[in-house]
Amino acid sequence: MAFTLRQLQFFIAAAEAGSVSGAARALSISQSSVTEAIRALEDDLGITLFDRLARGMEITHKGSAFLRHARQILADVATARAAFQEDAAPLPGKLSLGVTSLVAGYVLSDILQRYRRAYPQIELNVIEDNGDYLQHLLIGGELDVAVLLTSSVKDRMALNVETLLVSPYRLWLPLGHPLTDQETIALDDLAGQPLIQLMVDEIEESTKVLMQSLAVKPHIAFRTRSVEAVRSLVATGAGLAILPSLVYRPWSLEGDRIGIRDVSGDLPSVQVGLAWRRGAPLSTPALNFIRSAQGMVPNR
Repeated sequence: MAFTLRQLQFFIAAAEAGSVSGAARALSISQSSVTEAIRALEDDLGITLFDRLARGMEITHKGSAFLRHARQILADVATARAAFQEDAAPLPGKLSLGVTSLVAGYVLSDILQRYRRAYPQIELNVIEDNGDYLQHLLIGGELDVAVLLTSSVKDRMALNVETLLVSPYRLWLPLGHPLTDQETIALDDLAGQPLIQLMVDEIEESTKVLMQSLAVKPHIAFRTRSVEAVRSLVATGAGLAILPSLVYRPWSLEGDRIGIRDVSGDLPSVQVGLAWRRGAPLSTPALNFIRSAQGMVPNR
């Protein structure tokens, strides 16, 4: 029996939440429904999507590969529906879009792909820069819309802001690390542990504030602007990292496995979304982009 769109939705939710219970909460359904959907999907594909562990589940290598296909299938379905909901063919036009580096790598591609398929006539001009500069360009009318970390938007009087996704911070650690055997991990358990710090966007400042709140300061073993470098360093045991789930992937470029765990305590979160100038009329391309983004990324 061929898999269903509903099974894909449940699988994606479980992969993003990291657990059946988390997926069930996000979808407002029973855990048994999620479990049955994933099992049926695995039977249909003939692969194991998740490794079942004593405390949760981890997506497998094949599961991670299929996750990209699943997201693309749902995006294609949404694009097909949108194409027939338009009263008339979209007119040619231009869209000036801003994006921060972190968002460009982990959120923008799927939104942009859907938008381009629905509105291929639109001429896109995309600028990647830091959040403060993008806000300056929006207020000055040089950008139509920006996709950025909305939690860092300062001038809410001048900009409309809509958060699409909320991503909590979690602990990244190599397989076999002693902390993986603990029932719960507290922030104080990180005292004295070597940490890898990502120096990108507001993540750098959020991590600094978090470290300063600890009674015993962790040792910052390495600072980098590369998420891939963080993955490689964590996977090979050079240190731990506290980063948003948004940028987590279970493998480094070298194919080494990376674990992820919740940490009890007051951890920050990253909010990703849209910003555009308040009080200024939106062009049709900009309005359609906002609608595409709203339908692409669930708020969680």
